[in-house]
Amino acid sequence: MSHENQPLKDVAIFSGNAHRKLAKHIAKFLKIKVSPISIDKFSNDNIEVQLGKSVRGKAVFLVQPLVPPTSDHLMELLLMIDIARMSGAKSIHAVIPHYSYGRSDKKDAPRISITARLVADMLVTAGADHIISMTMHSPQVHGFFSVPTDHLTAHSVFVKHFQKNDLSNTVVVSPDIGNAKRAAKLAYALNVPLAIGQKQRISDENVNIESVLGEVKGKQIIIFDDEIATGGTIVELANHLKLAGAGSISIAATHGLFLKKAKKRLDEIDNITEIVVTNTVPVVKKKRPNKLITLNVGHIFGEVIRRTLVGESIGELFEFWPDN
Repeated sequence: MSHENQPLKDVAIFSGNAHRKLAKHIAKFLKIKVSPISIDKFSNDNIEVQLGKSVRGKAVFLVQPLVPPTSDHLMELLLMIDIARMSGAKSIHAVIPHYSYGRSDKKDAPRISITARLVADMLVTAGADHIISMTMHSPQVHGFFSVPTDHLTAHSVFVKHFQKNDLSNTVVVSPDIGNAKRAAKLAYALNVPLAIGQKQRISDENVNIESVLGEVKGKQIIIFDDEIATGGTIVELANHLKLAGAGSISIAATHGLFLKKAKKRLDEIDNITEIVVTNTVPVVKKKRPNKLITLNVGHIFGEVIRRTLVGESIGELFEFWPDN
């Protein structure tokens, strides 16, 4: 990806508290600076946000992945959007690298909310004109937004990373059928076979892998998923593959959350050689698995912002866009 040497004009980027480092990566790609912002919390737990720069007549990009404390970060984003709308911004673009509420994408139990749709409605009601996100939990979440939504993929950075290795005896494994399309795209790009796990979720932290469809015995494995939360799926699948005679295992996922006991769980699996994630979410040092590798996707978001502003197509950067 390349872009003009001249910095973009009439554009402002702000970051909430969720991931200021990623916002700086994006701004650096665009040759601009992240604009100042003040975010405070009162004694009654109310959040106050003040943008530190005029946005009148500007294209405003607000960077905020929805990560813990998720409710606080969502409220910060809603307030930033509302302020930009009330302050005369020309356009308001919510850059949400990780849309965590995307996991609540269907009504699979009585009397529950389809929260992915509800939060989408809240963002649009607040004043967002455009949503930019990456690797949502399921493709239908894209359709919950009533404004233009760019559902991006980190596919290119994973391909570049794994192409450095000898892949002659490698298989890409998807933990379940729901993620199979993403995994198949990676397998196709790397010119290796695909295998698919049959997963049954027991609880938020525990799953059961009943079987794996495909040949894995004696193979080097790349487990590819959309996110790593508590690590339950990865641990169960890695153990199943080990029993099936698989060799070394690389783990790859767009979003590395590493919640609860994920670090401990992953560090205890001896045949894992690397855990590869992107920087869509921040990971504090104490939660980082020992074999973690983080790939930067700031340039992908930066390129989408650039193309949005100059009116170029971004189709090739979309999740599920076919390979050329």
